[in-house]
Amino acid sequence: MDMISIIGTILGFLVIILGTVLKGSTVGALWNPAAFVIVFFGTLAALLVQNQGRVLKHALSMMRMVYRPPQHRPSDLISRIVGWSEISRRQGLLGLEPQIEAETDPFVSKGLQLLVDGGEPDAIRSVLEVDLDTREAIDLAGAKVYENAGIYSPTLGIIGAVMGLMAVMQNLADPSKLGHGIAAAFVATIYGVALANLFMLPMAARLKGLISKQSQMREILIEGLVSIAQGDNPRQIESRLQGYVE
Repeated sequence: MDMISIIGTILGFLVIILGTVLKGSTVGALWNPAAFVIVFFGTLAALLVQNQGRVLKHALSMMRMVYRPPQHRPSDLISRIVGWSEISRRQGLLGLEPQIEAETDPFVSKGLQLLVDGGEPDAIRSVLEVDLDTREAIDLAGAKVYENAGIYSPTLGIIGAVMGLMAVMQNLADPSKLGHGIAAAFVATIYGVALANLFMLPMAARLKGLISKQSQMREILIEGLVSIAQGDNPRQIESRLQGYVE
């Protein structure tokens, strides 16, 4: 679990709650069913119109990456690639077959299988780069869902506030209802702006960063496998791949 992301999410809620209390209001003032429906379900409606179902489903599955991100250790991957290179020099490419069965990452398994099957370096690179680009595009589309939610929700918040003020205008004859009505109207704005800037936009940025790191790991793997297919020396391979490590 990524404790920093968890702390950030909790802190986001606390900022709104404590800010409300310190301003002299009550926590109960933050709850307004009408504002909730307008902002949250309105944002969902916009996302449903914009995206295909499979994109939304993938976006939901990606949410766990924010709080349980995959481990990206380029140095460990480079060490494994160098180990594969040493095996291939001692036993030939067929000596890597046991490594395929031990792999849990389909991308790694596919790359090793192409190598063991005697694929040409250019063919290996071409096939794996297509997979990399496809996966990156799918993941970026999922991250874009959160970015778009962060764009739509503030606008829905404004719509909710305007609708609330319209209701207030209908009760101008009763001054006792004006203060409560105006406060309730602006709750929608709080929902929309907070949802965008404390949650959706940060999540989209975090996911894009994780996708970039995952693509970098796969680029290292592709370069390493191509180098093995070319018969490069393990030390040369290690030196070349170290250029990917910050």
